[in-house]
Amino acid sequence: MNWTSTARGRGRAIMAIAVAFMASAVVATSLASGPAAPAPGEQARKDRGLREVLLVGNNWEGTADVIRPRGRYKRLARLNIIPDIEERMAEIATDPVRLGYFLAIRELVGEGNDQYVDDMYTSNEGRLLIVSRPSFRDVVALEIASGEIVWRFVVDGQRSDHMAISPDGEHVAVSASTGNVVHILDVATGEEVGRFPSGDSPHENNYSADGKRIYHASIGLVYTPADDPTVDTSKGDRWFQIVDAQSNEILERLDMGQKLDEAGYPDMSSAVRPMALSRNERRVYFQVSFFHGFVEYSFKQDRVMRVANLPISDEAQEIPEEEYLLDSAHHGIAMSGDGRRLCVAGTMSDYAAIVSRRTFRYKLIEAGEKPYWSTTSDDGRRCYVSWSGTDQISVISYRRRKEIARIDVGDHPQRIRTGTVRKSWLEGLP
Repeated sequence: MNWTSTARGRGRAIMAIAVAFMASAVVATSLASGPAAPAPGEQARKDRGLREVLLVGNNWEGTADVIRPRGRYKRLARLNIIPDIEERMAEIATDPVRLGYFLAIRELVGEGNDQYVDDMYTSNEGRLLIVSRPSFRDVVALEIASGEIVWRFVVDGQRSDHMAISPDGEHVAVSASTGNVVHILDVATGEEVGRFPSGDSPHENNYSADGKRIYHASIGLVYTPADDPTVDTSKGDRWFQIVDAQSNEILERLDMGQKLDEAGYPDMSSAVRPMALSRNERRVYFQVSFFHGFVEYSFKQDRVMRVANLPISDEAQEIPEEEYLLDSAHHGIAMSGDGRRLCVAGTMSDYAAIVSRRTFRYKLIEAGEKPYWSTTSDDGRRCYVSWSGTDQISVISYRRRKEIARIDVGDHPQRIRTGTVRKSWLEGLP
């Protein structure tokens, strides 16, 4: 993996300086695939003049690829997510605090690259693409047809991260990494309509199927070098939260590290990474920092039921945990539409795995480097996996447990989402 040598080249001195700067800046400024939002059926889309697409965010390039989600999986368009880059860079250059964070994000999170596209969703009527842009600490809505920014929201702190869109398409939840808060924004206007507090480094968000709850997790201070379990508390507060989506009240706050310890799995991290909810939302399957596998947790029984151990590649075994990509051994998990299988991104070991939910037996698919996300297709039959190290995505059949297509995309693909665009826009493409 070419990227590991780059990661190893960064000295602890640089990391310590950056962390110290970030911490001081926070003081100076007074300061987490579960089921995607359900989309309309294909016939309903056609009746409304809409079409289903697959969206791939190319984080380091600042673009998003629009792909036909069936047949030949042709790339239909590439959208510019940073049309305002000159304006944003001018702002950053004149603000010492912003510049310091911008450079720290580049070195510590972006592996020497700026982060322009983290997460994205289309609006229900297919007109807007809502995107979080970490290096610019904002969320923007771009009009897909014109490429113009319709609205922009600046998050608390210095970095935006994972998002989730409500099932009715009216609200988007976005994590503010250094602000320790999740903003709830109106999709049409970009206005904040709510917020709720989180632990350190808010991360993954997922709405319940009925839109009444938000499942949220914070991952702690992934930038710190102290990864040994004996100094685990240096990672800060890491919580799994269940939030009332209307009142933004925290209904439940869990320490999954403690739950793992109670179940006989000591010295595992409390940092919940990507998650996938069962169809009845009685169980959640989630990844945790440094762990090669995932955890099954029952909400009803309030306990860890099982832990799935997945393989570690020979190369990954030689990499110290402090050199894991943002503490992630694995980063990406999705569930098939019938709930029978899981699709896991084995980030540090360069594989995707299709795993039986009942037995945890698995089949590995090695098709690229540094898999960074997995998403289930709208019909529940396929899993899309991004290979951020080799700039491709795979289409994997859950039933056949094999790759059925591979598509070249832009620089460092991360998040993959299904979405809806207007038929008239597609017909006007060259």
